[in-house]
Amino acid sequence: MSEFLLKVDQLTIEFRTEDAIVKAVEGVSFSVKSGQTLGIVGESGSGKSVSALSIMGLLPEKVSNISSGSILFAEEGQEPVELIGLNERQMQTIRGNRIGMIFQEPMTSLNPVMRCGRQVAEVLIQHKRLSKAEARNECIKLFKEVLLPRPEAVYDTYPHQLSGGQKQRVMIAMALACNPALLIADEPTTALDVTVQKSILELIRQLQEKYKMAVIFITHDLGVVAQLAHEVVVMYKGHIVEQGTVKELFRNPQHPYTKGLLACRPPLGKRPERLLSVSDFMGNANNHHEPNISVREITIEERKARHQKLYDQQPLLTVKGLKTWFPIKSGILARTKGFVKAVDNVSFDVYPGETLGLVGESGCGKTTLGRSILRLAEPSEGSILFDGEEIMHLNSKALRGRRRDMQIIFQDPYSSLNPRMTIGTAITEPMRIHGLHDSNQRRQEKAMELLEKVQLKPEHFYRYPHEFSGGQRQRICIARALALQPRFIICDESVSALDVSVQAQVLNLLNQLKVDLGFTYIFISHDLNVVKYMSDRLIVMRNGRIQEEGDADAVYNHPSSDYTRGLINAIPTLKM
Repeated sequence: MSEFLLKVDQLTIEFRTEDAIVKAVEGVSFSVKSGQTLGIVGESGSGKSVSALSIMGLLPEKVSNISSGSILFAEEGQEPVELIGLNERQMQTIRGNRIGMIFQEPMTSLNPVMRCGRQVAEVLIQHKRLSKAEARNECIKLFKEVLLPRPEAVYDTYPHQLSGGQKQRVMIAMALACNPALLIADEPTTALDVTVQKSILELIRQLQEKYKMAVIFITHDLGVVAQLAHEVVVMYKGHIVEQGTVKELFRNPQHPYTKGLLACRPPLGKRPERLLSVSDFMGNANNHHEPNISVREITIEERKARHQKLYDQQPLLTVKGLKTWFPIKSGILARTKGFVKAVDNVSFDVYPGETLGLVGESGCGKTTLGRSILRLAEPSEGSILFDGEEIMHLNSKALRGRRRDMQIIFQDPYSSLNPRMTIGTAITEPMRIHGLHDSNQRRQEKAMELLEKVQLKPEHFYRYPHEFSGGQRQRICIARALALQPRFIICDESVSALDVSVQAQVLNLLNQLKVDLGFTYIFISHDLNVVKYMSDRLIVMRNGRIQEEGDADAVYNHPSSDYTRGLINAIPTLKM
């Protein structure tokens, strides 16, 4: 009997570029036993997903190469199989059958033109040789097991008709279809609500116990790993820098990188002036002792004094009775049957220099509310006063002029930038449209200043979006929002999909810009941990309405609704 189910030994993976050969993974070794959960932690580019794809035999052949190492798969009662070197036909007997995988983004992993049930049934027909009718029945059983609502209806549903959490459950059902010995979960909860994330983690844990399978769980969030894993591997730039049990790693981390990952999440019990990031610790990469890093905490008295000054002012933004309803139409004549009440009778004020946090699960209406304030989504009813001016009745020309003062940073930095437009053009375009600065030369100089302000380099002006990481793209989007020198910015889930350390850097940047330039923010997120740190006041939304509002610390420490308590209880913690 083998001591391991999967053993990766001295794995090195190279990628060929036009200029050079890059080692994405170098000398990586780890193993996982049946029934065990191994967490692999690291930021984007650390090599964790590449390692998982090599196990599945899914590395792109034309640009990648496993130059050395071994990947042994050893099920009980069978001879170990060396996965490196198997041809595609041999690999297909293992991939999806004995080793299942849940990918990070279910919308791009599922075929958008094929019904969900057929995609899962295809796996059963391929590996279990079931008939179409048998595969359908088995698929519906799987959908029930992963707790999908109305499983028979979901079978005939297309991916775009499901929520993010439901799509991820379809992916889990597909990965479990053949009762695999090993399940690889690659960032399966990234950008999901904390409550949905909690339910997905609990589901994976329950299914693992039921089927006695091993799990490799890949993430950048140590809080998630603490909830699920037995052993943890920490990866940095293609290398393993630390590994051990969850308790050992979190109670006594040895490597500066691990310490940085642990430190960069916003702490719940205190409010430092800035968040620590990995770079604060990696300056001590050759010194494995605790670096001398201290950040001053904002006292309760300082916070009260700031709030007294804030709320003595007149509101910059006043929203009264705002409704944004979307009609539900059906039939040949497309008659309106009813309405989706995305925003339903919402009222609040935002004061100059304030950060108002807006939190809630997907579908609660927070993004629609942000878009409605800027009239990117047209409200059905209500009043929006900005600096005393009614926004609801402005014509398109007047509204365009007002948008100089009101900007938005969207959630997805990848789709927010035109891939055919250089970064410099993207930043100078709004200046040109609104007639800012007297020449193209001056606009270019201003754009380069903005790039430096968001901690990028002036030479990035000439590059294209695909040449930047996700965190860098989000900084570019921030620079573009700053180009018009606005007074008010809506941050719509602007850090939700970023690595925790990049997230810390962006949050620090937003807070510093608020101090330097006097910005007012509405900060929208499903992550109550982040919103509490960033916000002066907090609004909790549910089903298009305000569920609860008040001082951010007071709402977190003494929530008045069961819904808010549920959001708080779902936050992953590092308590051992």
